[in-house]
Amino acid sequence: MAKKKIYFASDAHLGAKTIKHPREHELKIVRWLESIKKDAFALYLMGDMLDFWFEYKKVVPRGFTRFFGKLAELSDAGVEVHWFIGNHDMWIFDYIPEEMGVFVHRKPEIITLSGKKFFLAHGDGLTDKSLSFRFIRSVFHNKICQWLFSGIHPRWTIGLAHAWSRYSRESSEHNGYMGEENEYLVTYSKNYLKTHPDIQYFVFGHRHIVLDLKIAADSRVIILGDWIEEFSYAIFDGENIVIDFFNMEE
Repeated sequence: MAKKKIYFASDAHLGAKTIKHPREHELKIVRWLESIKKDAFALYLMGDMLDFWFEYKKVVPRGFTRFFGKLAELSDAGVEVHWFIGNHDMWIFDYIPEEMGVFVHRKPEIITLSGKKFFLAHGDGLTDKSLSFRFIRSVFHNKICQWLFSGIHPRWTIGLAHAWSRYSRESSEHNGYMGEENEYLVTYSKNYLKTHPDIQYFVFGHRHIVLDLKIAADSRVIILGDWIEEFSYAIFDGENIVIDFFNMEE
């Protein structure tokens, strides 16, 4: 059977301190990755797969061995693995792409798949133009600030990062579905569509809600849910995209 399906998933937050059974959490994702190996042409991870990640020059954080190993296995088997960084795993540098063969994307992309145009992004920061947000984002992405951060012992930086991560997850951005008129990724997509009417699918993570919403005759917004409570993902077969939920007993 020719491999033709393209899978999308986001927001596993591996390593989050709020996850009660981290090993089982990781194994569930790994089993899903194993299940798609037979027919996956490509896998798009749409951000925040890790709750925190920072690569030091000579070392990387411990953990996620089975998850990383499965990504490398998929890549070695010829599956394209793409990773759009989110607001929790933004500090991916060269370890994941070089060791696992993963294509890392650091900004939103318009990609054509089987003749259909996709707008792909994690979803954070697309509409927030406040000075406080832009300042924090500029600090996190500044190479000098990253270098200074790397000089602090991980004993302090990792604890601080997880505290910040928990605060971010509990913020208002992760409330439930707010309705078509108030869901900012939906309004962003509608506005973007005015100048780019050929986009057929907008695919996002970040919001931790499952949404498949038609916003024009030939355009839909897909928000992927998460791998904390929903265990949801999307499948594109070359013609249509659908959202599904992983059940290990199937």
